[in-house]
Amino acid sequence: MLKKIFRFLLPFIILIIAILGAILLINTKEEPEQKDEAITLQVVEVITAKPQTESLNLPSYGVVQPKYKTQLVTEVQGRLLALSPAFVAGGIVKQGQQLAQIEPSDYQADLMQAEAGLAQAKAILDEEIARGEVAKIEFKDFDGGVAPELGLRIPQLKKEQANVKSAQAALARAQRNLERTIIRAPFDGIIKERSVDLGQYITLGTKLGELYDINVAEVRLPLANEDLAYLESIENPDTSVTLTSSLAGKNVSWVGKIIRNENVVDEQNRMVYLVAEINDPYMQKQADMSKLPLKYGSFVTAVIKGRSVNNIVKLPRFVVRNNQVAIIKQDNSVEMRSVNIVRTDVDHVFIKDSLTTGERIAISHVSALRTGQKVKVLGEQTPDTIETPASKSDQTSQQNVAGDA
Repeated sequence: MLKKIFRFLLPFIILIIAILGAILLINTKEEPEQKDEAITLQVVEVITAKPQTESLNLPSYGVVQPKYKTQLVTEVQGRLLALSPAFVAGGIVKQGQQLAQIEPSDYQADLMQAEAGLAQAKAILDEEIARGEVAKIEFKDFDGGVAPELGLRIPQLKKEQANVKSAQAALARAQRNLERTIIRAPFDGIIKERSVDLGQYITLGTKLGELYDINVAEVRLPLANEDLAYLESIENPDTSVTLTSSLAGKNVSWVGKIIRNENVVDEQNRMVYLVAEINDPYMQKQADMSKLPLKYGSFVTAVIKGRSVNNIVKLPRFVVRNNQVAIIKQDNSVEMRSVNIVRTDVDHVFIKDSLTTGERIAISHVSALRTGQKVKVLGEQTPDTIETPASKSDQTSQQNVAGDA
């Protein structure tokens, strides 16, 4: 009977012992040690503001083209007798250099015929002059007053003089046609293409090829209409421009000059075009082996020198977010400051009258910074963390737990 009662009461006895043990442990536990909470500081890299006078340069782009280009055409006809080795695509030729020759025999014959015609006209003129002298003698004692012009052979003399002039003109034409059988380069240039072959019969006006001038190159540079305000002069934008292109695996730069504004807004892209000029693009007049020629057809990026503005701070473009920059004050707290942006380009932002000399500007983790936030500046010897006391709410919650226990 006692065993049955003990088995029945055993679970209650175990439960009562467990409750008493728990109460004993709670009443005898020590208070938790209150530790200061450590806050890790954000490490940022900074640069120092240096207001100075800056040229508000304008970026653009374009394709290099010759200032002058011409099609070589024939002014006479005949069979193509000879071609110069330089008369090939890519060949560089000098002004007056022979490029091709047309069979000249017919034009040599025309020249001989014109020379003979002139000699004959001169002989007839001399004969007529002699006849006029004889007529003057015959009419010397003419009793009828002034001798008639016909009697003195004056009209006949004028006729023969006109014949001589006509023969001279025919001779000059024959000489020119003979000279035109040799096709020469009208200026220093590079052969863009050749359209004829040796032995081909060509007629008057046949296109022989195309020649590009190599003394001066041009590049049309588009600008947005509002960007013209950054030029020293809109109507006469006499300023320098730096052109850059990738040649032979490296970036090469050339310096040119803006010579004119086309003064027309393009109907397709609403841009205004400036024209840059580069002298001696193929390096024919200067022997600088360290530079490469600026070849026609090359795509170039351009930086046009704009007007100068004072008190400008130039910053990397990624530093500015929503027209604000993160200023790191002396106590290493953050100030998000709105700035006056006067111009931006591909890589930089130009800020005016917003920053003073020596102010520190964060250039890393810009998007994560907030006004009043404490940071650590890269390179400064300052603690990496800030210790702050535990909050009142934490202390209160701990006391409540002890009280409940």
